[in-house]
This record gives sequence, structure tokens and C-alpha cells, in this order.
Amino acid sequence: MGSRSLSQEYDFPDEDDSPVRSYRAITKRIKDDKLQTNQPDFVSETNSLFPSTTQEVPLSNMTSQDAKSVSGDKLNPSTASQRTVAFMHCSRLIELCDKMLKIPRRASMVSSLIEAYRLPSLLRTVQPTPASFEDLCKFHQEDYLEFLQKISQQEDIEKYDEEAQLYGLSYDCPAHPGVYDYASLVTGATIQAAECLMNKTADIAINWFGGWHHGKKDSASGFCYTNDVVLGILKLREKFNRVLYIDLDVHHGDGVEDAFCSSNKVLTVSVHKHAVGFFPGTGSVSDVGMGKGKYYSVNIPLQDGIKDAEFSALVCRVLLKVRDRFNPEAVVCQCGADGLTGDPNGAFNLTPNALGKCVYTLLSWKRPLLLLGGGGYNHANTARCWAYLTAVVLGRKLPDDIPEHKYLMEYGPDYTLTVTPGNQGDHNTQESVQALYSQILYNLSQIS
Repeated sequence: MGSRSLSQEYDFPDEDDSPVRSYRAITKRIKDDKLQTNQPDFVSETNSLFPSTTQEVPLSNMTSQDAKSVSGDKLNPSTASQRTVAFMHCSRLIELCDKMLKIPRRASMVSSLIEAYRLPSLLRTVQPTPASFEDLCKFHQEDYLEFLQKISQQEDIEKYDEEAQLYGLSYDCPAHPGVYDYASLVTGATIQAAECLMNKTADIAINWFGGWHHGKKDSASGFCYTNDVVLGILKLREKFNRVLYIDLDVHHGDGVEDAFCSSNKVLTVSVHKHAVGFFPGTGSVSDVGMGKGKYYSVNIPLQDGIKDAEFSALVCRVLLKVRDRFNPEAVVCQCGADGLTGDPNGAFNLTPNALGKCVYTLLSWKRPLLLLGGGGYNHANTARCWAYLTAVVLGRKLPDDIPEHKYLMEYGPDYTLTVTPGNQGDHNTQESVQALYSQILYNLSQIS
């Protein structure tokens, strides 16, 4: 159960025909990259706008062979430059997100780093508008929303403590003035991002300020006041018959899974830490949905210490199997950054590269893709991650030195984009991962 050598690889079953094979370990891949003499197969044309700031490559720190193995489908060299990417952003959204008690100033750090790398000029910025009460009622109960509205306008919130606790507005989700405005605007941004995909004004839509996957129908939960993910998926379902949801957050995406656990039109995949006492305590591999939705809930429960190579190998292989069995028409991916090393949750040893490979796999499918934020409580690493993923979508490799900007000092002492992998012991043994993968393959084989 202790740590393993970085040179170790998982040996997935030979009978599995997935194009994603075992990944070389991080140290070995870096050494091999230095020996590469050929250009990656998927290099796009040079960015003439900011040649000193970005250069076109499919994925940072990835060889051409790695790119082929992770994507499953070879990308056309000009694919990245041809994508239209909608980016949900406005000053009001940043202002409201910055006031959230559990993630103060995180939105500003994310936004400022993306701007420091001059990526907005390559994006189609969309100014979101708040979701209407009627929009929110498409998932949430009216009495909960009415109370959230009422308490959002109060200065003396303490006198509502007893009622607030009934709606989950306590320690994890403290009530505070303006919380309804925040929730409605964040949710509106995700709904509008979905609309961009539906009306084909974008191939990919990004709302790094959404992704609040724990929200319940009648209560707040786990820092999530409303479940913008569910409402975004419901919007996509107005056009797309089958929607795939992937959750990369360190916590189980319980709110989204619960919402669609009896549907065979939305398949959910959640990869997360699963251990006694770890929130929310759900997401066993045996949790597969119910009724018509049986086997349409896929859970990938992991133990502490998983590393980039093993995480990417397992998740990408599962995703390719899901694609083959479910054939989604649109995809939603929650890219929570709280599994990164350095996060207060302290669960995994991941860097942004692990999430990047998963996103790169989804990009290769060439289906409408909605990318959302989520958890991430080391704010500097979260900003690093989402700026990096934005660049992955755009097909750009960012300079490692973080540009001068307002929050530069938050990235000390090295002031680089790189996140060094963690070194805590990996409690995911070869045997446990093999057994997990085999069980997931069996569950997927039951989909009719």
C-alpha cells in the first residue's frame, strides 16, 4: 500500500482494445521528451498575434506519441485554430465570485492569469446574464430559492439560522448578503455556455466560475448553492439526445449523479477520492444508477496519492469505453482543481497535466464540449490549472514564467506555471486499480 517507483506502469488487460495504453511515468516521459527531434504531429500554425507569448502545440509536456495514445482519434493539425471557444466572463461575475467566503479572490486570480497570458484575444468572450427564477426552478424547488432570495437581502442573517440550516445554509454554505445574485449569475453563465453550443456559435464553451456539482434540488451542499451543472445539462438536453458528464473534481459529483441517476439520456462519470469520512461519502464503483438509468452512472473511486500517469491512463481509457458504449452528442466536463498537489484536501499527487490529458481526449472527439470549474482551494494552483486548460483548448503552449500582473506575488517562490507533482504515498495498488477497471468495464458492458 506504500509508494511505488515512478517507473512502474499499470498493465491493463490485453483483451481491452482501447487505443490508450499504459502511460510512461512522469520522469521517464520528461527524459524522452528531451530526446525528441521531430515536431509533434499536431502542431498548428504559429499565432501571429502574440508570437512571443504563445506557441502552437497540442498539449504542454506531451510528445507526439503521447498525444496519439491519449486522444484515441488523431487530430487534424489545424483543428485547434479552427475551434470557436466561448469564454463566459464579465466584471460583475468576477466581483460576485470574489465575495464567496470559501474562495475569496479566486475568480480574480483565475481571470487575471488568463489575461496575463493574453488568451482572451483568442477567445469569444460572452457576458453572462443571471438565470431567471424560472430557469432555476427547472431543477431547484421554489421554497429553497425563495428562502435564498430572502436571506440574500438581509443584513442580520443570524435571526434566520434555524431555517437556514434546514436548507443546508450553514458551515459549508454560509448565507451572506448577495448570495442569490451570485448563484443566479454563475448558473446563468453555465446555461448561456450551453446555449452557445446549441446554437453553434461555439464549438467549446468555458465557465471556470461554475461547476458547482454538489447542489441539491432543495438545499445547498459542499460550497454549492445552486447546481449550475445540472441546469446546464438540462439546457443541452433540449437539443442533444445523449449528454455525457465527466467530473474530475477530487470530490464525488453527487448532486449531478443524483439528478440523472434514473435517466439513460445522461451518463455521468465521476473520478474522485472515496474514503471513510471524506465528503460527500458517496460514489462507490457499485453505485451505477437505477431504473432506466442503471449502469449510466460510472464511478471511479480512488485512494490517496494517485499520480498523473496512472490517473490519466485509467480515466482516459474509461472515457473511450464510455464513448463507444454511449456515443454522446454533447459533453460536459467539470475540471475541479482540488485534486492537485498543494490543495488543502491533500488527497492526490496530480498536476494540471493530468486534467489536460483528459480534456485533450475529449477534444479529439470533436463533439460540443462545455468545460466548467469547480473545487480548487489552493488558489494559485487552481489559476495555473485553468489557464493551462484554456491554452490546451486553444492548442497553445504557455511560457512557464508567469507574466507580470496584479497577482504575480501569489505564485512565489518560483513564479512559474508548472505545478510540481506531490510525493505522498500512493495507496492505489496495481491490483486495486486493475479490479476497479475490470468492474467498470463490466458495468459498461451492461448498457443496452
